[in-house]
Amino acid sequence: MNMQGSVVRADAAPSSVGLRERVAGLAPWQRGGLALIIIALVVAAAMMLFDRPEATAAQAPPNVTVAQPLVREVSEWDDYVGRFAPSRTVEIRPRVSGAVTAVHFRDGEIVRKGQLLFTIDPRPFAAALAEARANVASARSAVALAQADLGRATRLIADEAVSAGEVDALRARVRASEAALAAAEARNRSRALDMEFTQVRAPIAGRISDRRVDAGNLVAGGEGTGGTLLTTINALNPIYFTFDASEALFLKARRNRDAGAAPAVVEIRLQDETDYRWKGTLDFTDNGLDPRSGTIRGRAVLNNPDYFLTPGMFGNMRLGSSGTVRALLVPDAAVQTDLARKTVLVVGADNGVVTRTVQVGAVVDGLRIIRSGLKQGDRVVIAGMQSAIPGQKVTPKAGRITPQAETVAPVVAPVAAQATLAAN
Repeated sequence: MNMQGSVVRADAAPSSVGLRERVAGLAPWQRGGLALIIIALVVAAAMMLFDRPEATAAQAPPNVTVAQPLVREVSEWDDYVGRFAPSRTVEIRPRVSGAVTAVHFRDGEIVRKGQLLFTIDPRPFAAALAEARANVASARSAVALAQADLGRATRLIADEAVSAGEVDALRARVRASEAALAAAEARNRSRALDMEFTQVRAPIAGRISDRRVDAGNLVAGGEGTGGTLLTTINALNPIYFTFDASEALFLKARRNRDAGAAPAVVEIRLQDETDYRWKGTLDFTDNGLDPRSGTIRGRAVLNNPDYFLTPGMFGNMRLGSSGTVRALLVPDAAVQTDLARKTVLVVGADNGVVTRTVQVGAVVDGLRIIRSGLKQGDRVVIAGMQSAIPGQKVTPKAGRITPQAETVAPVVAPVAAQATLAAN
């Protein structure tokens, strides 16, 4: 194929009409190649346009909001989860065997001490008591006869009408009859107790469980767990709150007690409550630590006059201590987690971002306590953390840290190793 007609001289300056004529004179496959060359030139020009320095204005240092940590006086406390438990619990079991003839309470009601709960058929015990009383009367008459015989014999000793051996025998008879009388009286008291035990009464005041035995059933009496379980009673006023504390807490408690520190304050809130409305005192810590977990059992006591608190309920407890401490607070959202570390981002004097490892405490009014790792004058990044990359520059904007709810001397929880627990 002859391609000489399609050659264009480089020094020629063809007009647009002549150019169109030359393009029209190209073969179809030559026109396609020329179109690809034009598209490639357009793409290259666009890339050069976007790579110009003016297009990099978006790479300016990002804007972040910084603020100095808030300094406040706070009261220390420890936060625990525990359960309520009855201050006393009693299993009601009969002391004598027999048939239950009546039940005198409603399941789940509050009973007072000494209230009649069950009645066991008293007739067999009444008969035994009558027999014991008769034996007492017989023993008393025997004692009276023996004493009369001894008195007559004593008066005849001067006349030598009786021998000394007969007098000694009469005296022994008196002592034997007196012993028989004592035994009969003891049996009488035992039968009287059995008669009294046919009325099963509440030994303590509290909330009673449901009856385990209905009227008409035979029950077995006995000591300990040998008797039939009739029901149980839990004393709920006062009520206990039990929890487990760390060894570090116990050590600090001992040192605070030796230093004469004031008793700890206990406040509890239930699972559906937002405030700590239940107040109490810590009255017991166990006599040893659990070697497996390294914790020690503690117990608080609370008044429960309306019996609202029930054994087995969970609660969150604040165990406070006297005095306040000066603490630094930052927004909880400003604290980041890096594996096992807690960190915050700080903007230095050169506007460079630096990562600080901190030790944190509890959250109060939406702010996190910083125990170490920050100074009062540090500029902490509180907004725009996503754009703040450690080691790069940022454009800081001054902000302010404010609590979500202003309170007077807010109560906050330190870490367990720095907690306070009253020991006894």
